[in-house]
Amino acid sequence: MHKLATETVDWAAIREDFPILRERAHGHPLIYFDSAATSQKPRVVIEALRNFYEHDNANVHRGLHTLSSRATEAYEKARQRVADYIGAANANEIIFTRGTTESINLVAQAWGGKFIREGDVILLTVMEHHSNLVPWQLLAERTGARLRFVPVRDDGTLELDELPSLLTPDVKLFALTHISNSLGTINPVAELCEKAHAVGALTLVDSAQSAGHMPIDVRELGCDFLAFSGHKMCGPTGIGALYGRAAILDSMSPWHGGGEMIVSVALEKSTFKKAPHRFEAGTPNIAGAIGLAAAIDYIEGIGRPAIFEHDSQLARYAAERLTELPGTRVFGPNEERGALVGFVMDAAHPHDLTTFADQYGLAMRGGHHCNQPLMRRFGVSGTTRASFYFYNTMEEIDRMIEILHRALRFFS
Repeated sequence: MHKLATETVDWAAIREDFPILRERAHGHPLIYFDSAATSQKPRVVIEALRNFYEHDNANVHRGLHTLSSRATEAYEKARQRVADYIGAANANEIIFTRGTTESINLVAQAWGGKFIREGDVILLTVMEHHSNLVPWQLLAERTGARLRFVPVRDDGTLELDELPSLLTPDVKLFALTHISNSLGTINPVAELCEKAHAVGALTLVDSAQSAGHMPIDVRELGCDFLAFSGHKMCGPTGIGALYGRAAILDSMSPWHGGGEMIVSVALEKSTFKKAPHRFEAGTPNIAGAIGLAAAIDYIEGIGRPAIFEHDSQLARYAAERLTELPGTRVFGPNEERGALVGFVMDAAHPHDLTTFADQYGLAMRGGHHCNQPLMRRFGVSGTTRASFYFYNTMEEIDRMIEILHRALRFFS
């Protein structure tokens, strides 16, 4: 029995909060190692969604009747809950979106479309998820801006020695991931945000893989924008948030037009509300926001420091045990890493390996993980990724290793 340092938390009892973990796959107990793609949902989040639709369902902001008032209050309380969760100065700095992807696209269009000009530079890293790459490529095509990239070392960390030649005064935005979704690398975002501000650049942090796993305070990080998704942190799909510093949001034009985001409309011209409602045209995902608030309450009840320690121990243990398998290459830092490990085995393609593992109830993910440039950097077409959350155990990792040994015998 492997013991975790976070013994004050009853991790076994927490597993009971997730009904889906009692499922079986192909006759075997489910081992869910795909939380980097989407996390499972505790009963309290499922109940929060049901409670809204059963008791409070109405459109927000526009109605004076009782249900609309209750729905509006719950929706705006959820905004405040998100603000508190990430240390924002004000709830008006939180824009609800469909998730990280939409949040980054919002910035690329509403901020980038107004302030990026021909010859400006947008600095990214080679480890970015496509969601923090493709929107900037499209913006560069529209405006004539240029993209630069911080390289990645063989150990999966950023080549920060090259930063002085890359982060120059012509850089208008430095957008980077907090935790790599393929390598598990935890980037020093507070330090990098400070360096970016020193040359006059704004910063955007993709915290899709960190928001549910570790404490985050946007004012301590010093970032100008931060994006994350609810579904990777026990919340529903289709809901996420964009944090933006108030002064910057106030300088941005709307990116979607329609109902709710307006003050007045004439046939020829409209005037728009202040942030955040300026950026939330149409009927929002009300239930999703309420479910996200319930997920935040649940996570905070456990404690993000304990979650981070638990998840980090799982990831380090998995990386260590994977080295026992002949012909296996593990990617990412040897020391501290986020809650995942990516690897390749000479014996089988990642797609074949994950299909084999599924026959024994083990859910992993094989492919490029929306990181094609990073895969090319390491000379592979894809990896197998096992990703963890606080409902996973050391014993499940031991079972994963048993299944992978069986895969080696099968494919060899």
